[in-house]
Amino acid sequence: MTTDTHALEKFKGCDGSVLLDDTELLKGEKTAGPNLNSLRGFEVVDEIKEAVDNACHGSVVSCADILAIAARDSIAILGGKQYWYQVLLGRRDARTASLDDANKSLPPPFSNFSMLLQFFQPHGLDLKDLVALSGGHTVGFAKCSSFKDRIYNDTNIDPYFATTLRNSCPRIISTNGDNNLLAPLDATPGIGDTNYYTALLNKRGLLHSDQELYKGDGGESDELVKLYSSNRNAFAKDFGYSMVKMGNIKPLTGYEGEIRFNCRKVN
Repeated sequence: MTTDTHALEKFKGCDGSVLLDDTELLKGEKTAGPNLNSLRGFEVVDEIKEAVDNACHGSVVSCADILAIAARDSIAILGGKQYWYQVLLGRRDARTASLDDANKSLPPPFSNFSMLLQFFQPHGLDLKDLVALSGGHTVGFAKCSSFKDRIYNDTNIDPYFATTLRNSCPRIISTNGDNNLLAPLDATPGIGDTNYYTALLNKRGLLHSDQELYKGDGGESDELVKLYSSNRNAFAKDFGYSMVKMGNIKPLTGYEGEIRFNCRKVN
């Protein structure tokens, strides 16, 4: 299951839109380029929704809130109690989703640092939020297509690391699905730790956009990467703060949207 962080969803808000399946009338976010064959674990959300509805004797908790809580709980389970943070609740679910919005609003893996900031800043997220939220890559995997250009073309990459990845991600994609082969985002993809930042210090960021956070020029981003690599509590505190901040981007509340009976489709 991806941490919410490994997926900012779309920047229109934390509204559960990413959970909607495609229909004849709706082409949603699951099949967007950055999400296809990458976002997983939707069946876990389905199970949580069923359990919550049974406990509450009805559908009173939104899929958007469930997703926000599941993101917090998953990183806390994998990383420890220091990753626990208070999730603000009361979101409602979107009645629609947009493939185009997801393709345009999710930072592509080839983004440089200024591009990353341009995705974050218009929504009230600053440089510190960018570096902290990127730490969600402590958990999960990325597709070969997301890092292929980096391992063959980038110069700010550890040579051994690049060579190892080339063994499983060929320059020329064959027809047998090599493009969907996965590699871990850090050395411990099933543990919530700070190895993601340590990897950046050693030029072992899997994605080009990851490595852009640490260039070795002594900038603010560099200093945050160094801090988080050596101070797990500092990372956990800032990660939780930024997750709450991101979860407050234009939520649907009151009579907006709905509370879905099924997280995969509108009522």
